[in-house]
Amino acid sequence: MERPRRLRQSPAMRRLVAETRLHPADLILPLFVREGTTEVIPLSSMPGVVQHSLDSLKGAVAEAAELGLGGVMLFGVPEHKDAVGSGATDPDGILNVATRVAVAEAGDALVVQTDLCLDEFTDHGHCGVLDSRGRVDNDASLERYREMALAQAASGSQLLGLSGMMDGQVAAVRDVLDSNDFDETPILGYSAKYASAFYGPFREAVQSSLVGDRRTYQQDPANRREGTRELLLDIEEGADILMVKPAMSYLDVLADAAALSPVPVWAYQVSGEYAMIEAAAANGWIDRSRAIHESVVSIRRAGADAVLTYFAAEIARSL
Repeated sequence: MERPRRLRQSPAMRRLVAETRLHPADLILPLFVREGTTEVIPLSSMPGVVQHSLDSLKGAVAEAAELGLGGVMLFGVPEHKDAVGSGATDPDGILNVATRVAVAEAGDALVVQTDLCLDEFTDHGHCGVLDSRGRVDNDASLERYREMALAQAASGSQLLGLSGMMDGQVAAVRDVLDSNDFDETPILGYSAKYASAFYGPFREAVQSSLVGDRRTYQQDPANRREGTRELLLDIEEGADILMVKPAMSYLDVLADAAALSPVPVWAYQVSGEYAMIEAAAANGWIDRSRAIHESVVSIRRAGADAVLTYFAAEIARSL
């Protein structure tokens, strides 16, 4: 008789034969930085997550570095928005200022990454600019992304996270970076990003102005092969790292990506995934610490080389 249970008999044995492990260096902490505030502002839909001031950002980055996290991903929350997201390319816009602050604080202890997308900065809340009929204009949006890339790279971003899901975005940004002496700045392509219901709490975090949805550019949750198509396109266009987002509902897509990709593959445990765990734990329905650990282990087990998660600092402390 086969007896696999022999290797499950004690905590020490289970630890010894574990196939998947978590390490702080494999975790990236998303951080929200709000313009015009001097206080930390808690988010009601994401207990424990806040909008930072520039001063509190320093402490969060310092802690992330001390814990040995792999990086932080910055999102800006501007005071003013307009149709083209002008604040995204303003050198004194909140995200670019926050990037300089974070880079100065982090030194070489972790990778400061920036979200390259217009949704936080546009008054209509879409990830690109709109045409005369109110549709997201793919190619006009690429021009804004090129401008954003230069602004973020000049501010010191060490990895540009292209999350807008416009066709050709990686090629457009790679071209402008290479043409302006930023050829060593890497690109994280949000390659398989789905039009998910699990982004809800994030909308509060960035004070989104979105009316409607993003289904004309983010992927249909029903499609698996399409995710592979997008991933292959980003590899061809020069992405240095690929992203699957969300994580837990798309572990099949993540596994596909990990199997085919010659570059690292990451996954984002998004706001709704975080909020569900917190809500269930607050009601006493699940063991919070075990659920956190299991959820991120499952993402790593499916093939993610690193995970963006709001639990990153807490997991690192536990390790």
